[in-house]
Amino acid sequence: MIPENKKKDKPMSKTHFKFMLKHFKQRDKKCPPYNKIEKTKIKEGDIVLDYGCGPGSYSIAAAEVVGNTGKVYAADIHPLAIEEVGKRAREKGLKNIETILTDCNTKLENSVIDIVLLLDIYHDLSDPESILIELYRVLKNNGWLCVDDHHFKDEEIIDKITSIGLFKFIERKDEVFNFSKV
Repeated sequence: MIPENKKKDKPMSKTHFKFMLKHFKQRDKKCPPYNKIEKTKIKEGDIVLDYGCGPGSYSIAAAEVVGNTGKVYAADIHPLAIEEVGKRAREKGLKNIETILTDCNTKLENSVIDIVLLLDIYHDLSDPESILIELYRVLKNNGWLCVDDHHFKDEEIIDKITSIGLFKFIERKDEVFNFSKV
């Protein structure tokens, strides 16, 4: 259950989002999102939640990996992010992406997600504990939480994700830390 008094995240300004979008397009040329997706446990047929998806770089890559038998939920707090993910999915002809505009509650059923992506977003969360509770709720018992955030040292990432007792660290594949439910 998510506490009622949780701190609310707020979307960045439209100007900031557009600047971020340009930055991510450059990043994606230099470091293709597929390279990071390969370091997760995503496979064909999986149901994936890309939490804090931004413009959808990883959502699109994940959707191509899971194929027509899988699905990707791309969740973000910013309406422009949701719009951009939809645009990119249409351009690629992908029909297995569904967007979710949210500041925490995904409104997904319990235990329906195989893989949660939490990539380069943890540092921006005002109430990460509530987010981790929500991700735990939607993740299947044998599911994986895949985290990358270059704003923290390795041991900080592990400590932040495991500190509330919902997830345990399993392995690291380069910059991606994989956790399972406790």
